[in-house]
Amino acid sequence: MDTSYATPTPSVSSLTDPFNMWSNGTSNGSHCPESEAWDWLYTMQPVYMVVISVLGIVGNVFVLTVFCFHKKPCTVAEIYLSNLAAADLLLLSCLPFWAANVANGFNWQFGDLMCRLVNAGIKMNMYSSIYFLVLVSADRYVALVHAMSHGRMRRPRYAKLSCLAVWCLGLLLSVPVLNFRKVQHVAQYNVTACMLDFPSPEVELACDVMLILLGFAVPLAAISYCTYRIIHALHTQRMERFNAENTERKATVLVLAVLLAFLLCWIPLHLLTIVDILWRLRVLSGCALENALDICSQLFTYLAFINSLLNPILYVIVGKNFRKKVRELAKQINLSRKKAGSTKSQLSTLKTFASN
Repeated sequence: MDTSYATPTPSVSSLTDPFNMWSNGTSNGSHCPESEAWDWLYTMQPVYMVVISVLGIVGNVFVLTVFCFHKKPCTVAEIYLSNLAAADLLLLSCLPFWAANVANGFNWQFGDLMCRLVNAGIKMNMYSSIYFLVLVSADRYVALVHAMSHGRMRRPRYAKLSCLAVWCLGLLLSVPVLNFRKVQHVAQYNVTACMLDFPSPEVELACDVMLILLGFAVPLAAISYCTYRIIHALHTQRMERFNAENTERKATVLVLAVLLAFLLCWIPLHLLTIVDILWRLRVLSGCALENALDICSQLFTYLAFINSLLNPILYVIVGKNFRKKVRELAKQINLSRKKAGSTKSQLSTLKTFASN
């Protein structure tokens, strides 16, 4: 079996895929006709990305406001979830650039530096989000399964250091995007596009394998193990006896909802990456498969985008503790306003007496 890559030829999805699963060498040397579905995608992409970006930014800023300005310090789980919201904000702030790129006929107009930074930001979200979920699932696992023996591990200081490590890991794993993303003219489509330019097919394959292993398989295995033990603990332990443990259970339900939403939104994209690798290695072939990969790359990418919008909604719908924090923060703000108004009234009274 010939496992070498074919001569690089830019594909349609290499211009439109911000997660850079497809690049300048992914068309497998084929000359398949483009699907008519692209016309619909070109029309819907900019509007979709702008709507997701605006709504997602509003939702995640709201989440960070509640976590950061509430009078009580954040718990360990809330530290992880707030960093997850920050990672979602990073992705959502990059989407308008891609919306403008699509609306401009895939001619990148923001320069080479922004081409690298915008796509590196998207890649950082891809890696850091799943590792923040690893941390939060591990925290729930320790809280429910090893509360007595490993409870000391659940300290805010350790949580903040772990989040810093995740951000550094996300930046490190985004280095290939910073290095290989370039603005270059694609004569086939007569556009100046922001796309990946790997030095060799071997480097491209290595980056794809790294994505599958470090961005999907390893963290998914950790999340799956922790989730299994968490669900088992929820069914076997009698936590209703203790108010503190009951609070842990409420927090765990929210975490499980966030995990489920993340997996539903992201697993299709990662599975598609595996199929794409097999296609480029000529294990799979055919124009029908090529068109399906191109179209599904867009659909599954936008499914992944939705996850950054879903998390704030889940916090409000599922998170009882979060809703409680929102109410308390609202009371806190109202009380501050009343105190400020009372202070102004007293100062006005003093000025009146002074003038008399």
